[in-house]
Amino acid sequence: MVSALAAALALGLGTSVWAQEETHFVSIGSGGATGVYYPAGGAICRLVNKGRRTHGIRCSVESTMGSAYNIDALRKGDLDFAIAQSDVQFAAVNGLLPFEAYGPFTDLRLVFSLHAEAFSVLARADAGVRAFDDLKGKRVNIGNPGSGQRVTLDRLMKVKGWTNSDFSKVMELTSSEQSKALCDNQIDAIVFMVGHPNASIKEAATSCNVVLVNVTGKDVQNLIDSSPYFRLANIPGQMYTGSESKVQTFEVGATLVTTAKTPNLVVYEMVKAVFEHIDDLRHMHAALEHLDVTQMAHPELSAAPLHPGALKYFKEVGLVD
Repeated sequence: MVSALAAALALGLGTSVWAQEETHFVSIGSGGATGVYYPAGGAICRLVNKGRRTHGIRCSVESTMGSAYNIDALRKGDLDFAIAQSDVQFAAVNGLLPFEAYGPFTDLRLVFSLHAEAFSVLARADAGVRAFDDLKGKRVNIGNPGSGQRVTLDRLMKVKGWTNSDFSKVMELTSSEQSKALCDNQIDAIVFMVGHPNASIKEAATSCNVVLVNVTGKDVQNLIDSSPYFRLANIPGQMYTGSESKVQTFEVGATLVTTAKTPNLVVYEMVKAVFEHIDDLRHMHAALEHLDVTQMAHPELSAAPLHPGALKYFKEVGLVD
């Protein structure tokens, strides 16, 4: 946590003094090991840790249950930074489900955006699922509690008037468990939010016959039109075995967030470490390959305001006026 660093800042100490006196630890909440959040969080930490002798910050990534869990952990002070879907972030800022009991999370702050995450439905080729509506009466993994995919799926199901009883079987598997369950014929389909390419989908596509399914139609368009954090998207064809054509769906943005309590200089140094080595970050995972620094500093899908430490760096390098 950053309490020691906050005390140093209160005394007016500079980064060289932090590094000489002690190391200041910060944590990033991510997601499951087979998703993109965990390697993305690890990549950010590696870039930050390269300069720890100068700025005195040491970063560690924690595997978690996902976006909703991460937001709760930030609120409780159990994490310093977290990666979260833009729709989950919006729900937290506005005190909507699944955070209704807490009220608006007014201290939530954006650091920068990351990659896009597509709403992805992967089905067994023999399950007769060729569109989202075909999931009715099927065995479906809806994801573990605390994951962003549950939040997004719940929103789409609400628009469609569905409940879990519309599926013949519901499972709450993690991203590391779902591919094996799909190929072992325990479920017919998995529904999740993910950046592409994704290791879990690749695992399933190389182990059994699966297909990515289009998620389109009036209900999906109504969801996008009524939500500032969704937009139309395509998953490119030939990215996975069995999915030769592009798949139409919708997407959110992955964002790195923190709280207003995180000292400005901590956020500044972390943003600087990432943006000064942005090419390194792009090469650390295929889903990060097309990161654009302007879009990272000006995310369209973020509800939380920009942290002052991030804003300071973006102004210095001309990304923000």
